[in-house]
Amino acid sequence: MTTPTVEFDTSGIGVWTDPERFDVTAERIAEYAAATNDPIERHLRGEIAPPVFAVVPAFFSMAPAALSVAPVELLMKLVHGEQDFHFHRPIHPGDTLVVRAKPIGFEGMDNGSTVVVYVETRTETGELVNEQWMTAFFRKVDAGPGLGEPAPPHRFPETLRGQTPAARVLQHIDKDQTFRYSPASGDPMPIHLDDEIARMSGLPGIINHGLCTMAFTSWAALTEFADGDTLRLKRLAVRFAKPVLPEQDIETRFWRSGSESGATAYAFETSVGDELVIKDGLAVIAD
Repeated sequence: MTTPTVEFDTSGIGVWTDPERFDVTAERIAEYAAATNDPIERHLRGEIAPPVFAVVPAFFSMAPAALSVAPVELLMKLVHGEQDFHFHRPIHPGDTLVVRAKPIGFEGMDNGSTVVVYVETRTETGELVNEQWMTAFFRKVDAGPGLGEPAPPHRFPETLRGQTPAARVLQHIDKDQTFRYSPASGDPMPIHLDDEIARMSGLPGIINHGLCTMAFTSWAALTEFADGDTLRLKRLAVRFAKPVLPEQDIETRFWRSGSESGATAYAFETSVGDELVIKDGLAVIAD
């Protein structure tokens, strides 16, 4: 059951965080690629950033934006619900990026409440690099009917269920994956690094970062459908369903779900055994 209704601060809706600057280096790009087992050589050499690297400059803007609406004492109830990247151009070494974020809406649900945060990343000269929608989920908190805008939809088309996938990709999460990903991404959350704290939080132990698992799906899509060309990935969206543990194997299945404006959309899901860990996946790749 949810807790009694908690009042969220509607005055925070639409208010930007202070801009954060981030200097991109080839070394940081290469570290991120290695931490996500990315096989694409240009990523590993630090020549161009993997798609999900886009979250690194934005990491410290997203939570404050969500907590400008949700009470800060709910921080320990916050989990990453969904992530949606819209890519306008790749990130390169030497870029100085300027990131700002704002909450655009919240909603109470049966098992918790969501706050949707919109993130904008530009260059110093104002060129739009990417847009992100992060949905923060607060467990067992009822925010009431809510206010504002939802994130863009990316639901899995149920009509694809009986069709043969366009690709299946098997990947392995290493025992030390979280210890490599944490410094590469800048995410220090202890549930990914400290087994005792993870178990105290109700988890079976250390869990993989959701965005690390998402990064695995990004290079799976790029290698299967884009010849490893980062420039061709225009959108990547997921809903995190269950945690992934170190040393588990994941399987991502892709289905072609449509095409328009010179791009092809692939719906995907990622599972560990019979359990889905990522739902409502969407990758849009330029033809």
